[in-house]
Amino acid sequence: MTLRELYRPTQDEAARQAFVGAFKSYVNGPLETQLAELYESALLPDFVAREGRAPKSREEAVPLFEAEPLYQLWSSLVYTSQDLLWETSGETVDRLKPEIEAAAAALIQNPGKKGSLHLDPTMVLPEPIASTEIHRQPGGYFHQSYDGDMTAPALYMGAVETYRAAKGLGNSDPGEPAMGRYIAGLVKNYAPDLKPARVLDFGCGNGTQTVAYAQAWPEAEIHAFDLSAPFVRFGHAWAEDQGLAIHYHQMNAARTGFPDAHFDLIVSHIVCHETWHDILDDLLAEMRRLLRPGGLLLNLDIPYQPHMLPIPKQVTNHWQVVHNGEPFWTRFADTDIRAALAKAGFADDDIIADYQPMGAGRMYAFGGWKRA
Repeated sequence: MTLRELYRPTQDEAARQAFVGAFKSYVNGPLETQLAELYESALLPDFVAREGRAPKSREEAVPLFEAEPLYQLWSSLVYTSQDLLWETSGETVDRLKPEIEAAAAALIQNPGKKGSLHLDPTMVLPEPIASTEIHRQPGGYFHQSYDGDMTAPALYMGAVETYRAAKGLGNSDPGEPAMGRYIAGLVKNYAPDLKPARVLDFGCGNGTQTVAYAQAWPEAEIHAFDLSAPFVRFGHAWAEDQGLAIHYHQMNAARTGFPDAHFDLIVSHIVCHETWHDILDDLLAEMRRLLRPGGLLLNLDIPYQPHMLPIPKQVTNHWQVVHNGEPFWTRFADTDIRAALAKAGFADDDIIADYQPMGAGRMYAFGGWKRA
């Protein structure tokens, strides 16, 4: 049995995971709609009657919601749904982990493997990311109790598709590179004539989405990196399981160590909102440094810029930042990405900053061409 085939929830596990997905869909959808209706029918009119104007920001609106029983119910249900997400995915991972780790080890040690794995034993994980449990994933992205521990990447793989489906962003099997395929499709729309010789997945997570880039550009040399050793180890095994030559590296995104102008295409997914905002300028500058002249950078991230959202959605997003393992996304969402890309050296006419439809939602695509 291949590594891909190993991850299969039992009927009971699948039923529980489906319940969690439906639960999260309810609190993210109909219950948030009720909160928006409460704001329009009562909270906003009361505020206008007192202040003579509408709230100017989420900071002014948050206290209006906090006293409301419906908001308190919503917040407790969201928190509980996140606990259940990890609990139900964790049941499958705990049961299958010995088999997954044995299969991954065999693939990594195979002398005939096609790709490569480059770990950095001197890597010091920087704070605050080192001690942050993004999405409240137990142990975080870097957890490993022993060499070859696949808990973190397998847990992420199992939970992320439940999470995406609940957000209306698609419904794929764990490990299926649907997001990578979506990004590859965007690249071909933005740059139909681009035939990259070398592609970089900038911050690849557990590496399963990188597979899509190897499939989209089979003649290209594909590289991927992440700060997490367990993630890139898992990604390497996942790619080898499918016979794909992908080169995985453990690296710091702010200073990767790749040569200047090394890549024709650089892609990323949710990297910029899942790391601390103070290094965003460094990340964008590093991305541009790595692009060859004529190359394309395309990032896909959250579409939660305040100018795109009504006040109730800004309030519920703020709750996620404070309480639910999303500590970095507010400052990213508040950033003028066009200005940040220009600061990194991209010419104004070459910058991309668009909202792209995805399922019932949308995502924020940004980046640009490096002309010289």
